[in-house]
Amino acid sequence: MNDLLKDIGIRLREIRKGYKFTQEKFAEQLEISLNYYGQIERGQSGLSLEKLKLLYDKFDVDLLYLITGDKSHQVTINEIIADCPKEKLFDMEQLLKYASNLYK
Repeated sequence: MNDLLKDIGIRLREIRKGYKFTQEKFAEQLEISLNYYGQIERGQSGLSLEKLKLLYDKFDVDLLYLITGDKSHQVTINEIIADCPKEKLFDMEQLLKYASNLYK
C-alpha cells in the first residue's frame, strides 16, 4: 500500500505542476492543510474519497490515471492545454472559441 501512496503522490505532484500551482495553492484548492498535502505528495498519507471527488470536480483529474498511472484513456482538455507550448496558446484559444460556437 505504501508504494501505491508514493506513486499517487508522484502523479499528483505532476498534475499540480502542470497547473503551475504551488503546494500551498493546491492544498488550498483541495481544502486541506499544506502540511497534510505535503504528506500526500511524499506518499505518507492518502486522499479521502471526498478529496478525490473535489480533485475531479475542480481540475478534471482522471482518477484512473491518478490511482493506476494508466494513460491509455482519452486525454482531457485540461491536459491538452497544460501541455500546449506557450507560442501556440493563442491558436489553441482560437480553436476552442470556434469549437464552442458549434454548440450554440
